[in-house]
Amino acid sequence: MSTLTSKSNDLPGLAERPQANVVVYDGLCRFCVAQMRFISKLDRTGKLAFLSLHDSIADLLLPDVSFEQRMKAMIVIDGNCHRHAGADAVRHLSKLLPLLWLFAPLLHFPGTRPLWRWLYDRIAQVRYRFGRVNCDGGTCHLHEHPRA
Repeated sequence: MSTLTSKSNDLPGLAERPQANVVVYDGLCRFCVAQMRFISKLDRTGKLAFLSLHDSIADLLLPDVSFEQRMKAMIVIDGNCHRHAGADAVRHLSKLLPLLWLFAPLLHFPGTRPLWRWLYDRIAQVRYRFGRVNCDGGTCHLHEHPRA
């Protein structure tokens, strides 16, 4: 893949939203794609652009982040080029999207960040187990992590 868009997943990409926060996610993971489609529907003002970590543009945006690191967590690159990964990315999105503001108090409650990071990491490790029935080309088995 080497396009600026994520049209294969019907998500707005960098070509459509060059000034947006960039959400780098696992575009071969059905669970991840479904979550990005949900987030995209909540983004009614076009604040987000989506990019699969498997796209060559991800290498240009995140040259110091290895493929293995990208496989571990979604990364949001904000307008100031700050990076938010994993649970911190979810927290960032909860501040950005008004429809997620309902969950923001839970995600930002003092002292809970380690819990959200732990929970995000556990889900990320087993994400390929969700939706196995419809895996493309066996990708679920290719990227499946052993039990933590």
